[in-house]
Amino acid sequence: MALIDKHKHVERNATLLLVLSFLTVTVGGIVEITPLFYLENTIEKVEGVRPYSPLEMEGRNIYIREGCYTCHSQMIRPMRDEVERYGHYSLAAESMYDHPFQWGSKRTGPDLARVGGRYSNEWHVDHLIDPQSVVPESVMPQYAFLMDKRLDGDLIGAVLETNRTVGVPYTDEMIAEAKADFRAQANPDADTDGLLERYPGAVVANFDGQPELTEMDALIAYLQVLGTMVDFSTFTPDASR
Repeated sequence: MALIDKHKHVERNATLLLVLSFLTVTVGGIVEITPLFYLENTIEKVEGVRPYSPLEMEGRNIYIREGCYTCHSQMIRPMRDEVERYGHYSLAAESMYDHPFQWGSKRTGPDLARVGGRYSNEWHVDHLIDPQSVVPESVMPQYAFLMDKRLDGDLIGAVLETNRTVGVPYTDEMIAEAKADFRAQANPDADTDGLLERYPGAVVANFDGQPELTEMDALIAYLQVLGTMVDFSTFTPDASR
């Protein structure tokens, strides 16, 4: 009872409660923040993670513009049911070049962290044009208009340069070749050696099946790269962290 009486005294004394609350938050903050000053990097380096290609970057910007993150998260938690459904839990390194990250806070639709390569380009086109045609219970709106929005890539070099200012390691060569790489990724007949050297593993395809380069091409290029950069069959977590 003595302890309860003391607790009542704290609750009834606003100044004392404020001081004790401040001390609690301060100690908790120090415990969480101090170790970060002794780490060279808070993100474990993982082989395979690279900046987005110009077309993937454009698709990511369209994904953000259309608010896809409000219904689809891109973060698989390290829990059994999550891993069994979606694949290997998400690594911090997979989002290291995302500004802003797309972890999300809600799942009206499935998590998309590992959607790359799971479905064909044709499936994505059908799904974006008429979601209910492939997932009858879906409440997702239609994005058929993306097929009609043509892209020229004139500003993509500036987009990469802007991302470089916030730490994404785009080289001068990547920026200089951005427009050419932008077009080459959506053209299977193009010379893509330079593109694939700069962006290993980039999917090259006429994503929407049309002769023109469209927003549909860009968005599908982005979806097809999600979760594909890291080879989890050879990935070994850093036990020292």
